[in-house]
Amino acid sequence: MTELYELENCMTSVLITGGTGSFGKTMLRGLLEEGYENIRILSRDEEKQDALRNLLNDARISYYIGDIRDRLSVDRAMHGVDAVFHAAALKQVPSCEFFPLEAVKTNILGSENVVRSAIDNKVKSLVCLSTDKAVHPINAMGISKAMMEKIAQSAAREIGSHADTMISCVRYGNVMCSRGSVIPLFIQQIKAGKQITVTDPQMTRFLMPLRDSVELVKFAFDHARQGDLFIKKAAASTIIDLVTALLELFEVPDHEVQIIGWRHAEKLYETLASTQELSTAEDMGDYFRLQLDTRDLNYKPYFVEGADTSLELEDYHSHNTERLNVEGVKQLLLSLPEVQAEMNSWKAEQ
Repeated sequence: MTELYELENCMTSVLITGGTGSFGKTMLRGLLEEGYENIRILSRDEEKQDALRNLLNDARISYYIGDIRDRLSVDRAMHGVDAVFHAAALKQVPSCEFFPLEAVKTNILGSENVVRSAIDNKVKSLVCLSTDKAVHPINAMGISKAMMEKIAQSAAREIGSHADTMISCVRYGNVMCSRGSVIPLFIQQIKAGKQITVTDPQMTRFLMPLRDSVELVKFAFDHARQGDLFIKKAAASTIIDLVTALLELFEVPDHEVQIIGWRHAEKLYETLASTQELSTAEDMGDYFRLQLDTRDLNYKPYFVEGADTSLELEDYHSHNTERLNVEGVKQLLLSLPEVQAEMNSWKAEQ
């Protein structure tokens, strides 16, 4: 078994790409609370960096303006780093649909820059953040993130288990209250007295608090073997149950809801792991470890001997995972500081 890289024991300098995003800021605060002395943020938005710098005012954070599309700016931020959280990406399905080449440049070519820079700089551990949309992808964003996973796994296969750099991925579904999620949109529509716009009431999505996505990444650092991909098991709900839960929490049960139909390249449900992936996965309780396929291009032994693929499995998706009812969704929403703050301001205005 390969050496496990425990985050708290051997990492002194950490880089977060896309560190001014929802995940990056939450991860950053967690690392500061744990006492890390050298945390680097790489992102291309100087306004967000300036806002974060003024908000936290912490000398332990170094801010690097740059774009993962540019290898030189990645190398500059990467040099001397022990661990990397690769969160920089184009994440919006509609924008990637209309500008797919931009998704290629950031999510695929940019990720290749991050992976190769981590290897060249002998970073101890690199975790790349992916999405459920990478499984059976039907949109540009999902396709580009699936390719990101392939790039990370290809590099892991190439350098092998005894390399200086441990490369792993994590994959998760909708992060509640993150940038671009529907919860802030629905709350904004409620508070503005506008119709809540719903695509398909029976559409299901995984519901993951931001704190769980951070714990998933830390779990990957603590348990990764070369090329592993980790998934945290998560509950889901229908869109209409999510809307109903919000309306009840904000005490506006008669608020108008408008069905607007599906957006570009949406799915009825999202998948976190395919049947083929689960056939060799390790169930770790709250997590699945999807193991790297280490075969090389010599497939002859597999053609001659064959493989047992008769396991009775199905994809792990938001239609067959634990389904939260309205009360369950309400309890989950109430655990989110962002929702609590919105509810408190709403009550103060009434």
